[in-house]
Amino acid sequence: MKYIVVTGGVVSGLGKGVTISSMGRLLQACGLRVTAIKIDPYLNVDAGTMSPFEHGEVFVLNDGGESDLDLGNYERFLSLQLTSNHNLTTGKIYRKVILAERKGDYLGKTVQVVPHITDCIQEWIDAAAQVPVQEEADDGDDARPADICLVEVGGTVGDIESSVFLEALRQFQFRVGQENFCVCFVSLIPILSNEQKTKPTQHGVRDLRSLGLSPSIIFCRSTSIGSCHETKDFQFL
Repeated sequence: MKYIVVTGGVVSGLGKGVTISSMGRLLQACGLRVTAIKIDPYLNVDAGTMSPFEHGEVFVLNDGGESDLDLGNYERFLSLQLTSNHNLTTGKIYRKVILAERKGDYLGKTVQVVPHITDCIQEWIDAAAQVPVQEEADDGDDARPADICLVEVGGTVGDIESSVFLEALRQFQFRVGQENFCVCFVSLIPILSNEQKTKPTQHGVRDLRSLGLSPSIIFCRSTSIGSCHETKDFQFL
């Protein structure tokens, strides 16, 4: 199994979900099987009780799980049938760890964010990635797990809420091997005085690297296509 993690910087709402869906479609065109996981750093267990005015529309999965609308994008773009376990939230992780502690699964140890929360996140991603999600095929080939798992980390790099997930992913890259792990970064290139500014993206990449994750691919959003003079600026990324 190989993993492609997509994070974002500068501002939220840049289209990380569409980026993942587009990459997944290209990978499928190459004959690869893909699955997708959405990480939402909020403390809610799921999006079912959240106001649509605050978080947008809720997408209901086949197993009845109420999730972020990005999972609907994944299903429509990639012809997948995802489960509620493919939407990972801080609330789900903390609930699982606290229930395990109450049952005595940690044998009296002091339960901490590192390693218990981060280990739980890694185990959840690993388990969800193995779940077959292809829509039913006539030849029964849909039961095989995916070749590539696409993971979207909600919010932006630098948010307190997502820091534990980024730390878990930092550890996860060594668990699966760096040859099986790729980080992508979606960023905004604002235009001021008719000039594209790459400094916010440079700072976003620096913040991501300070957390132990170095992006291999940077997706830049802007209102216009820049010329070749930005090449110098992106050498700093």
